[in-house]
Amino acid sequence: MTTTPRPATELSADEARRIVLRAQGFLGAPDRRAGVRGVLRRLGAVQLDTISVLARSHELVPYARLGAVGRPAVDAAYWTGRHAFEYWSHAACVLPIEEWPHFAFRRRAYRRRPQWHHDLPDGTYEAVIGQLRAQGPLTATELGGAKNGGEWWDWSASKVAVERALMYGEVVCVERRGWKRVYDLAERAVPADLLHDELDDAECLRRLVRLAGQALGVGTRADIADYHRIRGEEFDAVVADSGLVPVRVRGWDRPAWADPAALEDEPRGRHRTTLLSPFDSLVWERARTERIFGFTHRLEAYVPKQKRVHGYFAMPLLTGGRLLGRVDPAREGTTLVARQLSLAGPGAVTPMARALREAAEWVGCDSVRVERTDRPDLAPALTAALA
Repeated sequence: MTTTPRPATELSADEARRIVLRAQGFLGAPDRRAGVRGVLRRLGAVQLDTISVLARSHELVPYARLGAVGRPAVDAAYWTGRHAFEYWSHAACVLPIEEWPHFAFRRRAYRRRPQWHHDLPDGTYEAVIGQLRAQGPLTATELGGAKNGGEWWDWSASKVAVERALMYGEVVCVERRGWKRVYDLAERAVPADLLHDELDDAECLRRLVRLAGQALGVGTRADIADYHRIRGEEFDAVVADSGLVPVRVRGWDRPAWADPAALEDEPRGRHRTTLLSPFDSLVWERARTERIFGFTHRLEAYVPKQKRVHGYFAMPLLTGGRLLGRVDPAREGTTLVARQLSLAGPGAVTPMARALREAAEWVGCDSVRVERTDRPDLAPALTAALA
């Protein structure tokens, strides 16, 4: 690990928390004219996931910042007009199209990869590219079928080929249709001035570290490297030239870096009370969430049901710059059901009720029902607040 310069700036934990909230688009008036695309550009990555409870995660992220954006409008904002593409970043993410050149280092790494989990019959790759060239954007099903008929990972040869082409950068996922990836040739999907791999690995990494630091406001080595899933040693090699500045945050036991623009003035303003997707970049990293908010959160969707503590898709409650509870939601007809709900204290009752009512209206529900809460003593007040 490289030696960290002595920080010139010291922040309190509260100052760091407010810097993070502003960087992530929660403090200060949101730019509603920029809308969903503005949120995407600000965050630099919006994670995708198959789970859909209230809505899919990539819909919940702009909802948390902008309010009740029409759900069809969210997908349209991402996928029309060549504004975004899907690629491997923090995970499978929607990324601003301007970031295409920054992932040249990852595309090159995939092209150099000596072994893959799936064998690819001779000629299949070329056949898939030819089919896309001739027919335009297609799903894996339209390319010949996504599966061989076995388990979910038993991909067909055409699915293996098109996914490999996506990793190489010859093919781009240009939208999701019924949650299926729609593939097209990069030469058609990416604007000509961005369609290149001219940046060397160091420059790609330098830019991604800078952008991650801007999106986070302030973060440790692990925080910033995790944003686009680069290795710690790759962060070390470029952080000195990234434009980020070393800072010390009281109460943090590790060095930190900040976006210098985030230090120029004090974050001000209020933000809306909202429920967060567990895949929201504000909370997607568990150790960082604990350090900044003193809130332990774990996605339990992949935990056996009998071992879950907070529920399948527990969504943290953000209010007043704090995380003060969580709820595991479901829908039954036009009722939003809080299957399991936790509250930090009496002060969380009204914000939780407000967030639940707003979320219910957004997804077309006209009532809210709470099944279980960890604070039975607060249940009457919550029921009254929901009425």
